[in-house]
Amino acid sequence: MKKELHFFSRLVEKLMNIEETIPVSKPIDNDLVIDKLNLEFEEEGINDEDWERLIENVALKTPKTSSKLFFNQLFGGRQPKSVLGDLLAVMLNSSMYTYKVAGPQAGIEKVIIRKVCQLIGYPNTADGTIAPGGSMSNFMGLIMARDAFSTDIPNAGVSQKMILYTSKESHYSIPKNAAFAGIGRDQVRYIKTDPSGKMDIQHLNEIILQDKEKGFKPFFVNATAGTTVLGAFDDIEDIHKICQQHQIWLHVDGAYCGGVIFSKKYKRLVKGIELSDSFSFNAHKMLGTPLSCSIVVVKDKNFLTKSFSNEAEYLYQTESDDFDLGRTSLQCGRRNDALKFWTLWKSVGNKGLEDIINQQFYLADIARQYIESHPDYRLYSFQDSISICFNYKNIPANKLCTHLYEKASALVGYGKYGPIEFIRLITINATNTQKEILHFFKVLEEGAKELENKNMLSMIAT
Repeated sequence: MKKELHFFSRLVEKLMNIEETIPVSKPIDNDLVIDKLNLEFEEEGINDEDWERLIENVALKTPKTSSKLFFNQLFGGRQPKSVLGDLLAVMLNSSMYTYKVAGPQAGIEKVIIRKVCQLIGYPNTADGTIAPGGSMSNFMGLIMARDAFSTDIPNAGVSQKMILYTSKESHYSIPKNAAFAGIGRDQVRYIKTDPSGKMDIQHLNEIILQDKEKGFKPFFVNATAGTTVLGAFDDIEDIHKICQQHQIWLHVDGAYCGGVIFSKKYKRLVKGIELSDSFSFNAHKMLGTPLSCSIVVVKDKNFLTKSFSNEAEYLYQTESDDFDLGRTSLQCGRRNDALKFWTLWKSVGNKGLEDIINQQFYLADIARQYIESHPDYRLYSFQDSISICFNYKNIPANKLCTHLYEKASALVGYGKYGPIEFIRLITINATNTQKEILHFFKVLEEGAKELENKNMLSMIAT
């Protein structure tokens, strides 16, 4: 093992050095990648020298999601203490289903869950778990709501037309989870949003009333804290009033931007979060831990137990029910995703996590100010969002983003709200500074000039 660790150390150092000079990897066509990189298996293995050369080549050709020019997804950057925690979790190889095999690692997860519940104002009856990604966190919220509506469902199955509600801008996991849960995609009601991307409260109430008149059973509303495109925050307090009126479970999907609970300045964006029945967020997004670290909490831990607990004498063999985390988990065997968050949190404290969140909004302000001060740009996003949506010189967003990707200049995506398609810059890498944001716009403008010249030459040729 020591030999492999020495190789790993050399490779990581090389990767980080290359990131400084070549922040974006040249893409390989997907129909060529398997043959070009020799990814297929053979009857015999390869020698160590060839193996190391192959691993290095594959690593160097992989997109650099921690570089200063990666703005493409809702994650990015590295928090060193958190990376170390994740590497240690691999070496320890703990499975988080029983205290007997997890030991203090179970205690670490318990501490994280308890503190999150305190931060959002949940009572002492609250609990939670770490799920395999934001989609599954939302799934757990949906399952608890389903079983809270009818205690017969876990055994007898769904026998009524149960309806769930979410905004048109919510995450695509919601209809998938409806299918998984036996509710059905056809029972998902998509609520209109206002110009800033927030759920239309009046429309929500109207649709619920229509469904009740038809004899259907409304049971779940999904509010979003940070929509995928515009980064909008639904009004939790107003949505709760409607849920309370109709006795419907309220889940808040904070996968993208739920991390604002750690910031005194931006926690106002999830005002009323303590009124929700369940809440989830991804520490691998705003807080910068390595993928994945998704946390879901519920106001009444009895729902967590009723939906996910199952007896197994061969597994639970101690008197540590609260620390046998498999009793309230979606999975049985489960990797330790708590340690990387704990090593970061313990290192920087509550204040350090707050600084990480605030830095992202600061970078977003820098980007918006730049766009608003340059006449060739048009801004489509709003304050209090780390999704900066804009267009440049009326160049189609998809063409400009694709050009930057193919030229290995920058990784940035594009999105759509209504009929308008735009570039979507995500300022989620808190290790960036004003310098990196301004450099991105320089790279984008150079790429746009290249594209314009290319189009001009093409027109001349034809």
